[in-house]
Amino acid sequence: MIHRNFACIAALAAASALVLAGCGQAPESDSDDGATADYCARMVTNSGGLEDRSFNQSSWEGLEQAQDELGIDAQAIVSKTPSDLEPNVEQAVDTGCRLIVTVGWELAEYTQTAAAENPDRHFAIVDEQLDGENITSVVFNTAEAAFLAGYVAAGVSKTGTVGTFGGGNQPPVTLFMDGFVDGVEHYNEVNDADVTVIGWDKDAQDGQFTGDFEDVNKGKATAESLIQQGADVIMPVAGQVGEGAAAAAADAGDVSIVWVDNDGYETLPTEYQPLLLTSVLKKTQDAVTDIVKRDLDGELDNEPFIGTLENGGVDIAPFHDMTDAVGDDLAAEIDELRQQIIDGDVDVTSPSSPTA
Repeated sequence: MIHRNFACIAALAAASALVLAGCGQAPESDSDDGATADYCARMVTNSGGLEDRSFNQSSWEGLEQAQDELGIDAQAIVSKTPSDLEPNVEQAVDTGCRLIVTVGWELAEYTQTAAAENPDRHFAIVDEQLDGENITSVVFNTAEAAFLAGYVAAGVSKTGTVGTFGGGNQPPVTLFMDGFVDGVEHYNEVNDADVTVIGWDKDAQDGQFTGDFEDVNKGKATAESLIQQGADVIMPVAGQVGEGAAAAAADAGDVSIVWVDNDGYETLPTEYQPLLLTSVLKKTQDAVTDIVKRDLDGELDNEPFIGTLENGGVDIAPFHDMTDAVGDDLAAEIDELRQQIIDGDVDVTSPSSPTA
């Protein structure tokens, strides 16, 4: 499922999120293990940056974990704008590191080209599926987990309207939105309810998008528009932009947020914790760490890793401060629904679903 042999990561910044914009040849590891002493990995972020509280951050945490546990060297090359993407991939290759990890749809073309030109290297791309003998795709069927989030959102909504929006109309984004819409629809069917979703039309595959993944103000304005239309639960699928939705929910006072990619209760500023209904989780950190382990063991191949509810690659986060609002009965329904999806009794589909 994934190619092994990663490249050096120079130690990154102190207390926050070790971010390096560009890097030279990584130094040798201090590890006593000869197998990892000269093993290095480079990760190239998309233009959302490293501390995006989303998949860049989670992917980097996976390499950090590999560094701590396996003694490899790892380093992140941070893309700040779309024009950084191609040269950053080239810079990662020029380091000589065996493993190059790229994050996001924006990097697909450059990853494909670099992999074809460097057949002796291993490439892994997060959130995009590519073909290539030396490319491992790391993707997640987030529609399954978003289905659960849509169901619980419908269950707690007091206005009968919930909303979602994305950073861009891209499959890794709309996959969340498709699952969320279908989860609400399933809640309506099971409970004879009439909760409405605004911000995304699954049939038309069109809806509200901010156009980027960095501008928090756009996220706030978009969420405010959904709130004005009656939404009291909002799921932003927009990386850093989603923090603006949390700010809008805090201003409104009676709106909750469904975060995506990682547990927003742990990654967002603490003032937003009471607003977090749940988060749609992609276990990117675990997947990236596993790639390194498999590469070191010589077992990495180009079979894609697809995270699902069944293999634990996706799920929803605990309800944290919203546990009482969800209640025991609805929580039990969610547990039952999760198992129904795993068993195939409930089918979750999307035109953006990853394929084996």
